[in-house]
Amino acid sequence: MDDLKYKIGIGLIPGVGDILTKKLISYCGGVEAVFREKKAALIKIPNVGEVLANSIANHDVLAKAEKEVDFIFKHHISYSFYLDDDYPVRLKNCLDSPVIFFYKGDVDFECPKIVSIVGTRQASSYGKDICNRLVDELYQRNHHPVIVSGLAYGIDICAHKAALRNGLLTVAVLGHGLAQVYPAAHAATAREITGQGALLTEFLSDSPIDRNNFVRRNRLIAGLADLTVVVESNIRGGALITADIANSYNRDVFACPGRLTDERSAGCNWLIKTNKANLLQSVADIEYLMGWDNGQKTPVQRELFPVISAEEETVLRALKESGECPIDTLGIALQMPVSKVSTLLLSLELNGLVHSLPGKVYKAV
Repeated sequence: MDDLKYKIGIGLIPGVGDILTKKLISYCGGVEAVFREKKAALIKIPNVGEVLANSIANHDVLAKAEKEVDFIFKHHISYSFYLDDDYPVRLKNCLDSPVIFFYKGDVDFECPKIVSIVGTRQASSYGKDICNRLVDELYQRNHHPVIVSGLAYGIDICAHKAALRNGLLTVAVLGHGLAQVYPAAHAATAREITGQGALLTEFLSDSPIDRNNFVRRNRLIAGLADLTVVVESNIRGGALITADIANSYNRDVFACPGRLTDERSAGCNWLIKTNKANLLQSVADIEYLMGWDNGQKTPVQRELFPVISAEEETVLRALKESGECPIDTLGIALQMPVSKVSTLLLSLELNGLVHSLPGKVYKAV
């Protein structure tokens, strides 16, 4: 327990971030040794002046660390320190990774495939549909990755729910401590995640809800995964910050394209345009660029974003609203000749968007 107290306490020293903390531990020969080092010796360490040396020599932070240790044991929370054997290898390769993080649940951080999925909080039906299709297809093509996101509204919660629905492990990286869940509307999903993945944070249990913390946690979302997928994003936002961080870690970034006039896709289109992300049209794109073998004898590529005409979209919308529908009835409802409806339905069927049933009945997929 004393060892954990020092591991937590060193991260509470004012003015000492993750990078400097690791240097301090290296210079002093251990985390506890940092607190036992004399001020005169601390000042000689590069980037440690008198002010920081005074902060380090002041052991007040250890009292707060002890309270956190009590919380951890009381609520059966796990932790991982960057020098421990179980610290994720992917994070060890990130210079600014947290010295320690906490998690509730059970997940293999060394899973062969980990995918981060991020996007706007104001997700459109298009964005949610793409997110669901992406996770569904990752499962259907036998990849079974851990899905990482941030439990926020929009694309994040959609990604978590899609993972849970497919029986995939999922990790929610929080911008606050484990004593609460934000937003509160996602508390039920958070509880489900602890049984099929983990809630993870670098913040102490009593950390306030602060915007900067959510920006800071983005490096964990990027660092835990092999690749980051931006499903839908404005030209500014947390998703683009996560993509930028992933690029700085030399991790692959993928972006889902959207309409030129849709502000919620402007960020994704910009990432693709500036070569900061690979164009994602289907999971086959991930398989090709990541060198993933889907293990299927007969690969089946289903495009996430089939390009369809305005008339095809009208037919598809009508099918979604009516369910199963005979072609004659569909033609009457749309005021189109049956021959034209038949051509449009064939195109939609080739794109995997509709199924034909006996008796010239069709339904949307």
